[in-house]
Amino acid sequence: MPNPSPARMHDFEVISNEKIADGIFSLVISAPRLARALKPGQFVNIRVPGDAFELLRIPLSYVSADPEHGTVEIWYAVVGNATRRMSAWTPGATSDLLGPGGHGWTAPEGTKRALVVGGGIGVPPVLCLARDLMERGIAVDACIGAATADKLVGVEDFKALGCENVCVATDDGTAGEHGFCTDSASRLLATGAYDYVATCGPGVMMHEVADAAAAAGVACEASLERMMSCGFGACSTCNVETTDGMQGACMCGPVFDATKVVVW
Repeated sequence: MPNPSPARMHDFEVISNEKIADGIFSLVISAPRLARALKPGQFVNIRVPGDAFELLRIPLSYVSADPEHGTVEIWYAVVGNATRRMSAWTPGATSDLLGPGGHGWTAPEGTKRALVVGGGIGVPPVLCLARDLMERGIAVDACIGAATADKLVGVEDFKALGCENVCVATDDGTAGEHGFCTDSASRLLATGAYDYVATCGPGVMMHEVADAAAAAGVACEASLERMMSCGFGACSTCNVETTDGMQGACMCGPVFDATKVVVW
């Protein structure tokens, strides 16, 4: 387990909190020190006041950080009481968070073209990575999936970055290809055009992407979702079973070498 944790306490103020898809919000906060410290793939643990019985913070990835203006943008899905309270935050609301947590993406040296695959609310961390890679001169293609068109996020963002291929799939066929984003990812990987794959989303999706990457001989990393209760390696509630043993997602992840993940 890495030691010490890079996470520190940060107070923040809400700049905006807007619905961007069905049940999905974009939260922009002012947190200058955090904005300077975050690296693609890391996460933050947010305190959501309002219920004394809910003691745990909410671990969330981020989609962008602006060190110049001191802001961080986080996309989150409303899935429980705490995120419902978050969705009611208005500009000027304040709280605190722990971050940056864990370590993020590490594209291999010499990468020239990358494929990112995001499912549902797994899109933000791979969009954050895509922006970073393209700023470094690395070409990026994207495969995005969601249950239905109303829950799709990030499509226009990837296009605005200049991604040559932005493949969309929905479970019900209301947008893009009828099916799963793993289908388009497998087709693209079979072309042999990529040096690196990054994926985030449901475990079964990431497992399939990892298998396709392995078959193509391409390095693959996956950002795993676990209940990171403390966020700094003390509670062992976010363990991931890997070929190197049990590892905490909050410290050894959330980004893992996909070939080492045993249980998705």
